[in-house]
Amino acid sequence: MHYVIGIDVSKATSQVAVAVDGKVTQHFKITHDVLGFNQLNTIIMQFNEFPDIVFEATGIYSRRLKSFLDWHNYPYTYLNPLAAKKRLDQLRPNKSDLNDAKNLAETQFILARAKSYVQNPIYIELQDMSRFYQQINHDIVSTKKRLHRILQLTFPEIEGLFSATDSPHYWELLTIVPHAIITRRSRQALMDTIQGGISWHIGHERLRKLVDQLMSMGQISAPAVAANSYNVAQVIYYAKRLIELHGTKGDILTAMVDKAKDLPEYSIYQSIPGFSDKTVVSLIAELGDLHRFRTANKLNAFVGIDLRFNDSGDYKSTGFITKRGNSTVRKVLFRAISNIASTASYGHPSHINDWYQKKKHSSLSKGTKKIAIGAMSRLLRTMHYLVINHQLYDYKAASKH
Repeated sequence: MHYVIGIDVSKATSQVAVAVDGKVTQHFKITHDVLGFNQLNTIIMQFNEFPDIVFEATGIYSRRLKSFLDWHNYPYTYLNPLAAKKRLDQLRPNKSDLNDAKNLAETQFILARAKSYVQNPIYIELQDMSRFYQQINHDIVSTKKRLHRILQLTFPEIEGLFSATDSPHYWELLTIVPHAIITRRSRQALMDTIQGGISWHIGHERLRKLVDQLMSMGQISAPAVAANSYNVAQVIYYAKRLIELHGTKGDILTAMVDKAKDLPEYSIYQSIPGFSDKTVVSLIAELGDLHRFRTANKLNAFVGIDLRFNDSGDYKSTGFITKRGNSTVRKVLFRAISNIASTASYGHPSHINDWYQKKKHSSLSKGTKKIAIGAMSRLLRTMHYLVINHQLYDYKAASKH
C-alpha cells in the first residue's frame, strides 16, 4: 500500500490529509507545538512503512514542521510555493486549507515528487545569519538617510569633511560636533574636545588640519536651529546608532566566517580569484549545499538567472532572466563579477574574466548588464562543478573547457 500525508501549513496550525492508494481516508488539524507534532507523529508511526510527506515551503511558518521532521529523520517533499500553486490551481475550484492538504496528498500519487535533499543544519543557520546581516545593512541605509536629513538643520557642511559619510570615524565625530556652533570655539578648545572624545588615534598634525577644516566650515554654516534644539540630540542618537549597527555587522560577518570555515565549500570558493571572505560566506549562506542541485541549470533557476523566451510570429526575443529566484545571491554574484575583473588586473586571472572581457570588447551594445549575467551563469556552473567534484579552482584547467 502507498501512504501519503499532505500538509497545508498556516501560521500556527496545519491541515493534514492522509491518503491511502490515492484516496483520502482522514483529515485533521494540528497545532505547531509539542501536542500537535506528537499527534502527527502518532499518525506517521501507525504505518508499517514511511509515508510520503508533502508540504509547501511557507517561509518562517513551515520551519517548525520541517525541524520536527528532520529531528525524527522522516523523509519529506518540501515544495516550492510557486510550483505547487501552478499545479494545485488546476485542481481547486474552491480554495481552502483543507482542500489544499487533500490536493497535495492526492497529486503525490500522480506526480511522485522526489524527496527533498536535507541539508546540514549549519547551512540553515548561516542563511539566518545572512538575512540578519542584510537587515542590518537595510537599517544602516535607513539611519544614514535620517541622519542626512537632520544634519541639514544643524551642520550640513560637515558632510564634506571626509570623502565618504559611512565611516565610524565620521559618525563618532558627529557625536562630538553635532552643531556648527561648536566649531566657533578657540582652536585649542576644539582640539582638546575632539582629542578627548574620539576612540581612534589621530596625530597632532592631522588633528590640527581636521580642526581647521571644521572651523572653516562652521564659519560659513547657517544652521536652521539653535544649539540647544532637540534636533542636535537626534544627530547624536543617529550617529551612535550607526556606530552600533556597523559593529554588529562586523560581528555577524566574523561569526559567519567562523561557522563556515570548516565546510568544504569554504576553501573551494576561496580558491576562486576575487572572492573575499564576505563573498564566500554570503554565497554559502544563500546557496546552501550545492549537492542538492542535480545540474547547474537547476542552480541557475534557483538564483533566478535562467533564461525565458517570448517569441511570437516573426519576432524572436534574445531571452530574459526570470528573476524568480534568490535576489540576494544575484546581488552578491553581480558584485563578485566586478571583483573578479578587478583581481585579474592584479595578476590573478580567471576564465570567467577572460569570457567577460572578450564579450565586452566584442559587443556592439553599450550596456554590460547582460554580459555580467552571462558571466554570473558561468561562475555558477564553475562553482557547481568544483563543489560536486571536490576540487579547488585551477585557471589552466578551467581555460581548456
